[in-house]
Amino acid sequence: MALPIIVKWGGQEYSVTTLSEDDTVLDLKQFLKTLTGVLPERQKLLGLKVKGKPAENDVKLGALKLKLNTKIMMMGTREESLEDVLCPPPDNDDVINDFDIEDEIVEVENREENLLKISRRVKEYKVEVLNPPREGKKLLVLDVDYTLFAATNMKWIEAKMKIRPFMKAHLNRDKDKELVKLTQYLKEIAKLDDFLELNHKYWERYLSKKQGQ
Repeated sequence: MALPIIVKWGGQEYSVTTLSEDDTVLDLKQFLKTLTGVLPERQKLLGLKVKGKPAENDVKLGALKLKLNTKIMMMGTREESLEDVLCPPPDNDDVINDFDIEDEIVEVENREENLLKISRRVKEYKVEVLNPPREGKKLLVLDVDYTLFAATNMKWIEAKMKIRPFMKAHLNRDKDKELVKLTQYLKEIAKLDDFLELNHKYWERYLSKKQGQ
């Protein structure tokens, strides 16, 4: 009795209609070789089990209790494809040994994925004016999702001001001076004509230097 089976491999489906219940798993693999070019020893057939274990090559298809047009998946690679992967590369002086090149360290604020996020946020963010600009004042501070941004002369600069978390507020309320120091920093940089030379990441260092003068 014929036992039609559908085998999926390489994104395609192959119909096996010439085998019967008396044929073995190895017979199936031999037939699949004619369809796919994958050698039987390279094939792994998923879904063919006997008592919960993968069926051996000598097991008859009838013992697998397969339904008509059962779909199984085959894993395996043609020999020519393996040769392309396993053969050594030709001698070439232009080949670069990647292990001899140290990875370039890119700071968080300069990483491409973060710059793209910032660019998208600038385009999509809807500005809500809480207080109108004051004539003659050069500093504008924005609070965007807990990240401070500064702008001057219509050019946006990511501030990257890192504020330490206010831990145990009910115990340290009188000791936390972080925002007080930040206020002093903002007052200091308000005296500048532009922020192009500033790195807000080191705002505490800048403030300490100014206060020491």
